[in-house]
Amino acid sequence: MGVRKHLNFDIETKAISKICKALGHPTRIQIITLLWKRNNRTCGEIVELIPLAQSTISKHLLELKKANIVIVTNEGKKTIYSIDINEIQLLKKYLTSYLLSFGFPEQNKTTVLETRRIIKSKKSHFKQYNYQFPDKIIKRAI
Repeated sequence: MGVRKHLNFDIETKAISKICKALGHPTRIQIITLLWKRNNRTCGEIVELIPLAQSTISKHLLELKKANIVIVTNEGKKTIYSIDINEIQLLKKYLTSYLLSFGFPEQNKTTVLETRRIIKSKKSHFKQYNYQFPDKIIKRAI
């Protein structure tokens, strides 16, 4: 048989690979978004918000746990899930350096707010017409 090549990647690259693989499903991204909005949720709470079976959500949570994105804590009979901030910071660091290598500057809060201010200051041509059409008669209540 053929010779198989094995590449030795550093620990950080392997961790980022696991994170990206785990986030490769839309349901897992939804789960992470829910946990990001309010940390410490049980599987039952997630099932109430995402219309999937409890067993399906549990499988997705298991995949997120394997990738070390989610921390599992047991409190009595409840299993509580929360996000591991360190893994998210690792992904953020990687993506930031990746985007900066293409020349995209990292935006800070003031840059984003300034861009929003400029966009809001531009007037839309739709507002001046106010959606009134001369051929339509509007009945007014007396």
